Amino acid sequence: MIYGAMKVAIGGPLKLGFRPWVEGMENIPDEGAAILASNHLSFSDSFFLPAVLDRKVTFIAKAEYFTTPGVKGKLTAAFFKGVGQLPVDRSGSRGAGEAAIKSGIEVLERGELFGIYPEGTRSPDGRLYRGKPGGLARVALATGAPVIPVAMIDTEKIQPPGKVMPKFMRPGIRIGKPLDFSRYQGMENDRFVLRAVTDEVMYEIMKLSGQEYVDVYATAAKRQIADAAKTEKAAKAELEKAAKAEQAGREAQKERGGA
Repeated sequence: MIYGAMKVAIGGPLKLGFRPWVEGMENIPDEGAAILASNHLSFSDSFFLPAVLDRKVTFIAKAEYFTTPGVKGKLTAAFFKGVGQLPVDRSGSRGAGEAAIKSGIEVLERGELFGIYPEGTRSPDGRLYRGKPGGLARVALATGAPVIPVAMIDTEKIQPPGKVMPKFMRPGIRIGKPLDFSRYQGMENDRFVLRAVTDEVMYEIMKLSGQEYVDVYATAAKRQIADAAKTEKAAKAELEKAAKAEQAGREAQKERGGA
């Protein structure tokens, strides 16, 4: 009931204000378990996709969204629960991966739709990054649920980093044909099989999205970008320091010459 109310309260305005276009809606089954494996461009991906679907889709979210104290924290937790997000506790011995797998299996065993981002985090630059082989593949093989590749289009352009007001434009959603991995049933502990399943899904997402594919993990790319930014900032600070020293030297020399 809460999900339905939130879908009307949030999904309605999203569809009215942004008018997202959708291709391949016929690939979403009317009933039964299925995994929606999507690229991840924006925080809003988890809202646009459920907004256009008739069925409930459950994504996972970090537990911090549900445990922050205070009024704001309670409102945030209520919001995420209302839109079908499940908290994932990352404090366990194997972190978010095991929690995500357990949550996904529970959702699928109820015959529902489970949404997951194989990249593990948002793309830092709009390109498609290597999928992590644990969560998606293990959930698919453990449950036998079909994997439906999904491509979010242009959602990162609606509210780029640093922008407060969103840009009203039409994002897109392309939904591919279900992928059947029953041939690998019972092989969820084989790392080569997990890699093969994940790569096949990422290839289909790449075809749907038209993104450039980068064969590294997005988390590693984010670290590289952050390190490069720090290096650039440090170099800029050194240049500014040198320029100030040079300016001070010129001024001191000028004062000595006028004495």
